[in-house]
Amino acid sequence: MITLAKWSVEDYHQMIAAGVLSERCVELLEGQIIEMSPEGPLHRKINDSIAEYLREKLRDCAKIYEAHPVTLPDSEPEPDISVVKLPASLYDSRHPSTEEIYLLIEISDSTLEKDLEQKRIAYAHAGILEYWVVDLKAQQLIVFRQPSVNTYQIKQTHSQGAISLVAFPDIEMSVEKLLSKKDN
Repeated sequence: MITLAKWSVEDYHQMIAAGVLSERCVELLEGQIIEMSPEGPLHRKINDSIAEYLREKLRDCAKIYEAHPVTLPDSEPEPDISVVKLPASLYDSRHPSTEEIYLLIEISDSTLEKDLEQKRIAYAHAGILEYWVVDLKAQQLIVFRQPSVNTYQIKQTHSQGAISLVAFPDIEMSVEKLLSKKDN
C-alpha cells in the first residue's frame, strides 16, 4: 500500500515563498497539491458575469473575490468565486479563513467530477457554510448546505427560480441570471 505524504498549509506557504511552485498552477486540497485545470473562455465569461452579479446584489454586505486563495485547516484552494466577510482589510496580510467565508462557488465545465467530489468533501470537512457548483453543460446550479464531517446534509439542484444565500436570506438572486451565457 502506498502512503501519500500530506502537506500542511504552512509547508505549502514555504514552497510558494521558496519559488518551488512558481511555474505551476496548483492548489492545496486536503493536504495534497493538485494541478488546476486551465480556464477556457466560456468559464471566464460565466465567472465574470456571476461575480459582477454578486457584487451588485451583495454590495456593502460581502466582498467578492475571483480565483484567489482561501485558507482552510488543511487546504488552500483557489475557488472560482469566494463571498467573504467585510471589511476587505481583514485580508491585508492573510487569506480569508473558514469562519469568514459565506459561500464558495466553482464553475464546472471539464472539472465537474472534481468539484462535486474532492472539492465538496474538502469544503464540507472545513465547515464551509455553503458551496455552489455551476454546471455549465447541464445548465444547473448545484447547491450544498449544512456541512457535516465530509459531506453536506442538503443538496439542491436549480435551473430556474430564485435563491438566497444562507448568510443573506433576504437577498434573492435569479438562478437564470447566475446560469446565463448572455452578456449581462
